[in-house]
Amino acid sequence: MDDDAPVPPHRRFGEEGGRLSYGGYLRLPQLLAQQRPRSGAPDELLFITVHQVYELWFKLLLHELEAAREAMFESELWRARHLFQRVHAVERVLVEQVDVLETMTPQDFLGFRAILAPASGFQSVQFRELEFLSGLKDERYLGSFRHAGDTELARLRRRLAEPTLWDAYLAALSQRGLPVSDAEIMASLLAVARDRESYDDLWQLAEDLLTHDETAAQWRMRHVQMVERQIGTKSGTGGSTGAPYLRGRTRLHYFPLLWELRAWL
Repeated sequence: MDDDAPVPPHRRFGEEGGRLSYGGYLRLPQLLAQQRPRSGAPDELLFITVHQVYELWFKLLLHELEAAREAMFESELWRARHLFQRVHAVERVLVEQVDVLETMTPQDFLGFRAILAPASGFQSVQFRELEFLSGLKDERYLGSFRHAGDTELARLRRRLAEPTLWDAYLAALSQRGLPVSDAEIMASLLAVARDRESYDDLWQLAEDLLTHDETAAQWRMRHVQMVERQIGTKSGTGGSTGAPYLRGRTRLHYFPLLWELRAWL
């Protein structure tokens, strides 16, 4: 066969294709070089790996939630719902991933905890982006990112300025002729809830938002329980009060009106 002849479509996969490898596509040499323990403690690799995996999931969640927000603004509620199903699946993994960290005993963690200061999960830019995008905007957190680069700070400021998921849902309501002013929004939510025949897609989308909110709260609770199990009431490595600070955030809601709605039904 002529070496310059085109490869038939059915032979472009597998080793015969020869164009791309598994490791090359996933950039595995670079990825697997990013776990660099700073101590001789055996569980430090576990700690680094789990938190890096969290950041990869956060990156995917931001991507999917941005797409869901765009779909709501464009009245493509079916697409937004599909994306939220993926978001929920990833968030369930985030909750279950805490189990892996809890295989590390407090004694194991103390073997390298001192070298972490002042690094802290409090400084996760992507996690704060997720909160801002979901509606928990608080400009005061920018002061917590003194070690962040200009690009990361610009991302946070952009999240503070851009529409939230709730803004997108209100747009979807408005596009269906439902008023969304502060004084009228609860009446619109009640109309959606009480007339499922006309507004079932909007109701189901509201349920998707609520599941996102609920699963995020489950992760916060699971996280604080893990912290209490590991370090008790010690201060966090980043200077926060540790578990007490985290426990205070377990009561937060992204979409408080959707929770309040239950009392009006």
